Order: sequence, then C-alpha cells, then structure tokens
Amino acid sequence: MYFEIRYIDLKTKTKKKKVIEGQNISDAINRFKTLKIGIFAGAKPTQEPFEIKFEKIKKQFIKKFEYTQIDLEEYIYILEQIYVMLDASLAIHDILDNVTENIKNTKLKEIFINLKQDIQSGMNLSTSLKKYEKNIGRLSIAMIELGEQTGLLSESFKELADILSEILDNRKKLKSATRYPIFILFAMSIAFTIVILFVIPPFKSVFAQLGTDLPLPTRFLLWLENFLKTFGPFILGFSIIAVTVINYLYLKNSKIKLLLDKIILKIYIVGDVIENAMLGRFLFAFEKMVNSGIPIMDALDTSLGIVENSYLKKQLLKIKSSIAEGKGLSNGFEESKLFEKMIIQMIKSGENSGSLNKMLEKASNYYKSKYTEIVNNISTLIEPILIAAIAGFVATLAFGIFLPMWGMADAVNGAK
Repeated sequence: MYFEIRYIDLKTKTKKKKVIEGQNISDAINRFKTLKIGIFAGAKPTQEPFEIKFEKIKKQFIKKFEYTQIDLEEYIYILEQIYVMLDASLAIHDILDNVTENIKNTKLKEIFINLKQDIQSGMNLSTSLKKYEKNIGRLSIAMIELGEQTGLLSESFKELADILSEILDNRKKLKSATRYPIFILFAMSIAFTIVILFVIPPFKSVFAQLGTDLPLPTRFLLWLENFLKTFGPFILGFSIIAVTVINYLYLKNSKIKLLLDKIILKIYIVGDVIENAMLGRFLFAFEKMVNSGIPIMDALDTSLGIVENSYLKKQLLKIKSSIAEGKGLSNGFEESKLFEKMIIQMIKSGENSGSLNKMLEKASNYYKSKYTEIVNNISTLIEPILIAAIAGFVATLAFGIFLPMWGMADAVNGAK
C-alpha cells in the first residue's frame, strides 16, 4: 500500500508531500519519521506513483531478459568440470560448491546456487533441475535423470556436454560463415542510401539545366531520392512495427509460427542450413540417448525438444506416432518425408540387424557432413548474388549520373 505523507521541510520551512510504501498508515508514518526530513503534518492513502510503476516494469523487463539467457559455452564448461570431478569420486555438494564460485552468467549462477541448496535439503539433481527446463532444456534433465537411474551420472554429464558442444559448434560455424556476406550486404545498403540522399541532390540543378528528357536510370535515381526523403521515416517506423508484431505472433501463435517456419525452410541456402542442422541435431541426440539405454519413445520426446523449427518438429512427430501404432522406426522416418531413401534404408537395416545405434550414428554423421559442406561453401553460394547486387548498384549510379552529363557534353560540342 502507498500513503501520501504531508510534512513541513526542516530546511525550507515549506509544506511538502512524499509518497511512502507501508503495510498500513502507521507503518508508513514510522518509516517517514526514520527519514528525519521534516515535521509530520498528515497522511492519507494514495495510488502507486507512475514513477514507481514504471521502475518496476523496467526492472521486470530487464530481469526477464537477463534471467532467461544462459551462456551455452559456459554451461558446457561447467558440465565438463562436473564430469571430471564426479569421475574422481568427489561428493556432489563439494562439486557444486567448486563450480558455483566461478560462474559468471547471472542465470547459471542462480540455477547452481539453488541446485546446491536443493541437494543439501535431500532433493536429487534431476528433480531440482526440472524447475529450470526453460533455461537448460529438456535434454539436460533427461540425460541427468538417466545417469541417476543407471548409476552412471559422470558418463551422463560427459554425453550431455558432447551433445551441447556439437550444437554450439554448428552455431559457431554458421555465424563465422555468414559474417562476411552479411557485412557486405549491410555496407552496400548504407553506401547506396548515402549516395541517394547526399550525392544525388547536388546533381538536380545540373540535370534541370539540360532542358531535355533525362535517361531512365537518372529519372529512377531522382525518384528514389524523393521517395526516401518523403517516406523514409515512415518506412523505417513501419518496418520496426512489422518486425515487432511478426515476432510477437511468432512467439505467441502456434499457427503463425508453423507457417513462418515452413516458409523459412524454402528460402535459398537458409532453408538447407536449418533443415540439415535440425535433422543432424535430432539424430545425434537420439543416437546418444538410445545408446545410453533410454527407451525409444522417451529418447524421441527429448530429441524432439531440441528441434526449434516447428514444421520439422511436426513432421518428426510422425515417427513417434508410427511407433505408437506398432509400426517400425523406419516406417516413421519414411512417413515424416524429411529423410532421404538412403537414410530410411539404413534405419531399416539397423532395426533388422540389431545395429540401430550404429546406423543412427552414420545417419547423424551424414547430416553433419551435409551441414558442414553447406556452411563452408556459403560464401561461394552467395557470391553470385553479391556480385549481381554490386554490379547493379554501380551500373545504376554510373548510368544515372554520367549519361545526362555525356548528353550535356554532346550538346556543348554541337553548339560549337
């Protein structure tokens, strides 16, 4: 509750007001007196001030942003540390004491501090970590739960670190491969905008003196300059609003998310990268968990949890449905319509021969190599688009500026 306290300022001898939070009016008055800023003159209940509301909203927003992010690289490093110490037969509460001290990421530190407290109160690791599934993922909980059930907790931490390292490595490769093309496109966009807004205008008066019809490239540049000056701020504002709305709908509306995820998979290069990364990640995690002794249905559930594209996840769910209906794993892979015939034959062969783990590993390596090949050749694949864009940019400027100048020079020579 909030109360408006009226008082006489001791320094200025003037009447003033101050809003103080308290459980009741007496508590608010007592809190005011501890401030020793004036003589109490009255109090009454009031609404929560806008400044305080705004500050709370701001803090909640910052907290939400900070506290839903974990540093995957640091998390993997912690898992590897825990594996080494468990393998050395150290007690789990001593291990958590050691790793918690050096954690830098805010959310990770909070998770492991609470984890340590839960362990001390008698709770097991997987049960405590379930509270943080949104942050660390379902995969982490499943692997640690398996380790507790089988008594091979250290091996579970190692397997989990390996899977997450694979995911992180793929992300790093993609970022590294796309950094240069993105920089080129960004630089070109900035350069083109600067030329249109600041280089073209001085030529307007020169072109106006020609008194003849201007070439098409020149008219296009003049139109574009006028369009950007007139509507540029509106386009920028609309773009920001559109991106915000689409992002909100993507996060909140499952149908919109499914539609957009399906469209993304059809985008040149981007679709192939996402599809191969997600299928490779799914198979890698699935193989590791099946190999660790997790039942196929549970392994599928957990593996599906790390597939971020909702359309791919929907198709992969057909594998689970196929097994539930009594069909084989290979039938489910075929019904998903995501895997090549070679992969389906490998899974079928693995089922029949009892070497499913080996075939899943080969399938995982196949998609990993496809992903790596695409990522390593992104620059080569995008190069024709970049060259065409640069050529179009240079040609438009050259023809737009120099063609009327050549016309002017011809007119002057003709007059002589």
